[in-house]
Parts: sequence; C-alpha cells; structure tokens
Amino acid sequence: MTKLGLLARIEAKPEYADKVEGLLRDALRLAQEEDHTVTWYAFRQSATTFGVFDTFENEEGRQGHLQGKIAAALMEVAPTMLSEAPDIRPVDVLAVKLP
Repeated sequence: MTKLGLLARIEAKPEYADKVEGLLRDALRLAQEEDHTVTWYAFRQSATTFGVFDTFENEEGRQGHLQGKIAAALMEVAPTMLSEAPDIRPVDVLAVKLP
C-alpha cells in the first residue's frame, strides 16, 4: 500500500477557471510519465476551486514530484491565473480501497 501523498488546493481567478481546468486535464500526461507517482487525481470542487491528490511509495518519489513538470507548470501560471499560491500539503495515507 502506498503510504505517502500530497493534497493540493488550487484557487483560480474566475476569469481563468477554464484554463486552470485545462491545465490540470493536460497534466495527466505528465503524471503518467512520472515513475514514482502511483496514483494521481485532479478534481474540481467549485467554479474556481480545484485540487490534486497523488500518492507515492516513498519520500523520494514525493519530493521528485514536487520538483517535477506539473509543479513547475502550476507555479509558472500561478501569478496570472491563480488568486493565491497553491496550498500543497503532505499527507500520510491511512487506508486505501482500489478496484
């Protein structure tokens, strides 16, 4: 079972919400290229609030993801498209149900 994760909350400026959604949809390809990212979910909570939840086998994988292409793309658009910096928090996975 994967035991480490990241939970990110992303708040878009209203006029950029659709572009942030597109960025997250396109980021799936980048997540699939990451060897140490076990699972990766992007979601929308409201018109302007988005999130990402991903899991890793070890701390090396989690840190690699934080320094990877998805994080870089998000930080690049943050000043223009986001109303605040992404809130990215490490989490410990306690239990999992998968198909």
